[in-house]
Amino acid sequence: MTKPTETTLNDHQLEEMIADADTGGRAPLGAFSKKVLFFIPLMWTFFQLWYASPLPFMLNIFVINATQARAIHLAFAMFLAYVAFPTLSSSPRSYIPWQDWLIGFIAAASSAYIFIFYTQLADRPGDPTSIDIAVSIVGIILLLEATRRALGPPLMVVASVFIFYTFAGSIMPDIIAHKGASIAKGMSHYWLSTEGVFGVALGVSTGMVFMFVLFGSLLESAGAGNYFIRTAFAGLGHMRGGPAKAAVVASAMTGLVSGSSIANVVTTGTFTIPLMKKVGFSAEKAGAVEVASSTNGQLTPPVMGAAAFLMVEYVGISYIEVIKHAFLPAIISYIALVYIVHLEACKMDLKGLKKRHKKTLAQSLLGFVATILVFVVTGAAVYYGMGWIKELAGDATIYIVMTLLVIAYLLLVKLACRVPELPTDTEIKELPDLGSTAQAGYYYLLPIVVLMWCLTVERLSPALSAFYATILLMVIVVTQHPLKSFFRKIEAKESQWNRGASELINGMVAGGRNMIGIGVATAAAGLVVGTVTLTGIGLVMTEFVEFISGGNLMLILIFTAVISLLLGMGLPTTANYIVVSTLMAPVIVSLGAQNGLIVPLIAVHLFVFYFGILADDTPPVGLAAFAAAGISGGDPIRTGLQGFAYDIRTAILPFIFIFNTELLMIGIGSWTHLLLVVTAATIAMLVFAAGTQGYFITKSKWWETIALLLIAFTLFRPGFFWDEFYPPFIEKPATELVQTLGEMKPNSQLRLKIKGEKDNGEEMTMNVMLHVGDEKTGAARLSAIGIETRDEEGKKLVDMIGFGSPAEKANIDFDQEIVSLQMPNDRPAKQWMFIPAMLLLALIWFSQKQRVRREEHHILA
Repeated sequence: MTKPTETTLNDHQLEEMIADADTGGRAPLGAFSKKVLFFIPLMWTFFQLWYASPLPFMLNIFVINATQARAIHLAFAMFLAYVAFPTLSSSPRSYIPWQDWLIGFIAAASSAYIFIFYTQLADRPGDPTSIDIAVSIVGIILLLEATRRALGPPLMVVASVFIFYTFAGSIMPDIIAHKGASIAKGMSHYWLSTEGVFGVALGVSTGMVFMFVLFGSLLESAGAGNYFIRTAFAGLGHMRGGPAKAAVVASAMTGLVSGSSIANVVTTGTFTIPLMKKVGFSAEKAGAVEVASSTNGQLTPPVMGAAAFLMVEYVGISYIEVIKHAFLPAIISYIALVYIVHLEACKMDLKGLKKRHKKTLAQSLLGFVATILVFVVTGAAVYYGMGWIKELAGDATIYIVMTLLVIAYLLLVKLACRVPELPTDTEIKELPDLGSTAQAGYYYLLPIVVLMWCLTVERLSPALSAFYATILLMVIVVTQHPLKSFFRKIEAKESQWNRGASELINGMVAGGRNMIGIGVATAAAGLVVGTVTLTGIGLVMTEFVEFISGGNLMLILIFTAVISLLLGMGLPTTANYIVVSTLMAPVIVSLGAQNGLIVPLIAVHLFVFYFGILADDTPPVGLAAFAAAGISGGDPIRTGLQGFAYDIRTAILPFIFIFNTELLMIGIGSWTHLLLVVTAATIAMLVFAAGTQGYFITKSKWWETIALLLIAFTLFRPGFFWDEFYPPFIEKPATELVQTLGEMKPNSQLRLKIKGEKDNGEEMTMNVMLHVGDEKTGAARLSAIGIETRDEEGKKLVDMIGFGSPAEKANIDFDQEIVSLQMPNDRPAKQWMFIPAMLLLALIWFSQKQRVRREEHHILA
């Protein structure tokens, strides 16, 4: 029951909370100020649509390069940060003070400086004038202040510390000292090059993130958010703890396109939290379920809080690859959260919402299978059906696809008109009917179909794919209401056109305002990246972490996780990922190799990203927990702690996939192998959830809890025990290098054990993995890898490294010794460990089932 002392926030206060965190807290009353905060984000959106589209090249009008686009992008973000966000919490919100107008214009001008004087700056690279330096200093100071306004002090402080380190390197302690940089060199590096503020991170925000944030804003404006929430309730609301399960699924669906965990909490939480409390969840647990669901939404492809696009640039793999690697951990994490909710409901003997019409088991199963088939058939139709059209029609494919889209859209809207319009109020008083609820919004899936088509079949860039999907979504926003009026034979169609146009414009404005924080965050994080490239602090961090961890890989991972959590407590998703991946990812890769573990770069980047995300519900800063507590009326600290307890299942995943990369779908050899990995990982996560909750069929005994955790570990990482019986690799002498390379299959992996010296003269060994090409001979393959060797005193030494070669990228250096080749051992599959694990799980299930029966028998007696 809700305590009398609890206070819940109303809708207006919740909107203010989102505004403070995401879009700016000001709501000026003056007509001119209102128009500025309306039209400037709208202009920004139009600019981004133009930049993402092929029109500049087709019409040869306003064609700009990436650096110029970044400057314009940041100019919009900086100006809006000053006019939309108050200076202090006590500053006026009903009007914009004159000094904010002035500073906003100066900030925008300093940001656009590279665009305005692009040609002149290109003629004098590395030789800045006094005006260049002055503009750079002003720009950086105003960027730091814009960051503080939009995101709070943490990122500003972090960036300031790194700038101070750049110029004060000579007075630093010996372990982190460097020669320092002059003002001219530092400012030129930070502001006038693409190594600092206008670097990769801001480029990703400009080129990709904006389009996906706009896509999400337009989906919300079209009513898709309400549709997702009500569909989730219709499908799951009748189960034990049904509203909580629906909260998980609804947050997952809205999190697919949302860039903010706080907005996700408020959007879905206003529906879910009151209903969770209604069926028996405490205020803290109801808020915690919503927080855990919403923060996990940031882990879910395709947007992943904008980090997916940064990974494309930082890891150097395609966007589709990033989605593939991130998909399984995100899905099993959500499955486990649904199961945790189920266990909580079982503990409290909770019920779900009452059904309108009772269905037989066969009808329920049929409905579930039909829903799954809709998604499977949709995916198959996009990938195979449309792919077949492309092969058959060639250049005419685009016209055929557009015609099919128009027909599908009209049919689905007509289908939606056969059921009542979905209510938009925030209270769900009775369980919606799944069939009619789902039918009311199938056409919302069409833009997602276009996105899938462009990414998987056409292989377009993420930005261009999002552009085409967004254009279709804009058409849907404008036309859905007039078409519904036509099919339902309702008059006043003109007002429906006005309604659609208004929703489109508001969605575009919301997209611009939602980008303010991300724009300044990626720019400010560029200051950290610029410091790393200018000072070489990355190598210093490696030595520092190795020193405090004693070289122990598990301690390195724990230390990195703690740093990611601490940084994430005050930084938004995007900025936290940039900072931590820049500093800590190379550390894990380097020290992992020295410990004999070759960690794929994507695994490391996902590792730091996961822990940065978990900071959103970690007290004392966890903003998502405060938002949820505002709705539930619970204590925000207890809500955050409970949410973090639920998120332990997510925290364990990064440690697992560092050691078992099959969870990231790396090294999967067949569909059977994939099915086995997915099944084992899902069971492992459910068992882990049961272990940490202390409840399986009934309350677990202490030894059952330990056994459940052991089972989960075995299923997650079967190689840990298997390697003790069957070593994964056998070593061959380095003298057989060329011969072995010649015998290996093309496109396989070569593992080498390398011995050398660190910069401080200490001896070190490391393992490296190199891609073997399809050259005809072993010598040719070795040359393609970029290694020339020599024999000296019976040792195989590296004599020469090819510039930009795979060997150089693997940190192999001159005069290092190739100790041995590590070849895969011909051993039984490690998955045999699943058998004893599953037998032990069956024993615990049988033991608890017997205990439940005895308790029931005792009660009846």
